[in-house]
Amino acid sequence: MPASYAYLGPEGTFTEVALRTLPEAATRELVPYVSVQSALDAVRAGEAEAAFVPIENSVEGGITTTLDELVAGAPLMIYREVLLSITFALLVRPGTKLSDIKTVSAHPAAQPQVRNWLKKHLPDAHWESAASNADAARLVQEGQYDAAFAGEFAAARYGLEALETGIHDAENAQTRFVLVGRPARPAAPTGADKTSIVLWQRDDHPGGLRDLLGEFATRGINLMLLQSRPTGAGIGNYCFCIDAEGHIADRRVADALMGLKRICLQVRYLGSYPRADARPGDVQRPRLGTSDEEFMAAADWVAQCQDGRF
Repeated sequence: MPASYAYLGPEGTFTEVALRTLPEAATRELVPYVSVQSALDAVRAGEAEAAFVPIENSVEGGITTTLDELVAGAPLMIYREVLLSITFALLVRPGTKLSDIKTVSAHPAAQPQVRNWLKKHLPDAHWESAASNADAARLVQEGQYDAAFAGEFAAARYGLEALETGIHDAENAQTRFVLVGRPARPAAPTGADKTSIVLWQRDDHPGGLRDLLGEFATRGINLMLLQSRPTGAGIGNYCFCIDAEGHIADRRVADALMGLKRICLQVRYLGSYPRADARPGDVQRPRLGTSDEEFMAAADWVAQCQDGRF
């Protein structure tokens, strides 16, 4: 039996569509799970080789359910990412007209992406959240709701019709998905990589976040995501989810992580992996004094001083 990949189901989600763009998906059994948490827990329990889940969209930023699951529990590691352009269709049971729709459903992350369309075309419709967009389509099929915002491709799977297509409030909206597995050695750097971490401060003090960000700034490392998440320890207690350009094998990225390890209460490494857009970023065009060669030359100079060879 082939190894399995868990993903946010049921069948017909954007997550499944994005997952099938990975070449290795063709050699794995793809198993839908009812939630991000259950998909990631399947990996932690050894029931799946990896899980494929949404982590960020270009309208609302980080998807908090996924971020929180990566922050808590047994450590997991990101190995790949996929970007998927997103547009929605309004799926209904055959024969339903726009004037018939009183209730609509979708995943909570979909609401900000269709809010203006909904206000204009269905201002009196009541919104109900679902575990996924495909699950919303299933609930429409069962008669619980009148319409669902989902991918047009899900209509045939659930015996529905696409009453409206091409729905989006923001042009060129994208969602980022990640392939998550158990911790192991990261893949070799490609020259166009991203490193993800979670940081916990030792204490709350003026300039605390500046101190954390300074570890990146002084080394010329660009950040691609910075999102705070509550730790659950009380109001005002937060950790920080960060995506940085570069790979842990890059000297200045490794140096930044060492600096953060010294000053943070806790650092959780979530992996270094190829960027979906394959753009090399600033790591390959470093500012003066921040290239790997300059870091190594500086380290060699210190060693010479220690040896009395200056």
